Amino acid sequence: MCVCFVLDSRLQLSSTSLQILLSLNSWYFAAFYLAEILMFIYKGILLPYPFDNLVLDVVLMLLFLGLETLRIFYGWKGNLCEHSLATCVSLFVLVPCAALAVYVLLLQTFVLRLEFILSAVLLCFYGLEFLLGILSLSAFSRSMVY
Repeated sequence: MCVCFVLDSRLQLSSTSLQILLSLNSWYFAAFYLAEILMFIYKGILLPYPFDNLVLDVVLMLLFLGLETLRIFYGWKGNLCEHSLATCVSLFVLVPCAALAVYVLLLQTFVLRLEFILSAVLLCFYGLEFLLGILSLSAFSRSMVY
């Protein structure tokens, strides 16, 4: 009995570097979020933080968690499945995530030095993911033309 394997002759277009960056970003964001929670506890106890501002910052951090989870999920699936739509959704959700990272970086009532550094690193991740996402999106779009 002879078993023949037919290999798919289609090129693999998913970006390994984007996938690695998304994986690293998911771990980094988990550490970032945990650090932010601990810093909010610190600021809420030791600093004269107005209650309304503290509630606003906590609600924005919860929104940040949801958006970042959504962005990483769609970026991950869009890259692995080579779907342009999921990659586009990931890139569009990157804009409010970057805005929230800038808020944490500069616009909170009290910004600690550690928050500034962690947010700056997160924005570097976002910049790299945006560039690699655009490159992957263009590769996915070109493959659909042929």
